[in-house]
Amino acid sequence: MLNVNAVDLHYGASQALRQVSLSAEPGKVTCLLGRNGVGKTSLLDAIAGHQPITGGEILWNQQPIQGLPSYERARRGIAYVPQGREIFSQLTVLENLKSGFSCLPGNERFIDPEIYVLFPVLKAMLGRRGGDLSGGQQQQLAIARALVTRPSLLLLDEPTEGIQPSIIKDIQKVISRLRDRGDMAILLVEQYFEFARDLADTFAVMDRGQIVLSGRGEDMEEDKVRAMISV
Repeated sequence: MLNVNAVDLHYGASQALRQVSLSAEPGKVTCLLGRNGVGKTSLLDAIAGHQPITGGEILWNQQPIQGLPSYERARRGIAYVPQGREIFSQLTVLENLKSGFSCLPGNERFIDPEIYVLFPVLKAMLGRRGGDLSGGQQQQLAIARALVTRPSLLLLDEPTEGIQPSIIKDIQKVISRLRDRGDMAILLVEQYFEFARDLADTFAVMDRGQIVLSGRGEDMEEDKVRAMISV
């Protein structure tokens, strides 16, 4: 289980996160919503170890991890799919998937066949370069590469951005399936309200670096949340 407790984060003199507290449990999707620039990605970066926090603590399975480098957090089961995908455009699909091996011990460096069940399109494209894939296919590849690490916490930063509706539905099905396995906590940053609403077991809304609204997904009030995330 992930527990973020009263976390602050600064970029120089600018404060991006202010006393942010959040949790994510196995078998549940926690959706984090908010306008651009309110600190959502900064929070994911802090959890993944890409940005140091300046206050508070981050607990993973009851152990503090805020002092650990990102590769050590990956070894402990935290996988991050960043905004923009960040796949290797000159590597093949298979080589991109294998790049997820870096945090795994030698005896676990294989691709689980379930990856191709979740993303059947990738199996037919293993020899193609990542840069030749469509945006939606690249997003599926980025998620698949994260799943190669067999994570128990999956961080997703706006996986629907710039994606065609049919692939958005496919990604939603994948997230639902991962959630229903019961052994993975999923923290999803999203601005597409319907996508977040349909997946959220719990939700939080950020504004100006703070959590301003949170609750159970089933209690999400559409008008109030939409007003808080609209540009």
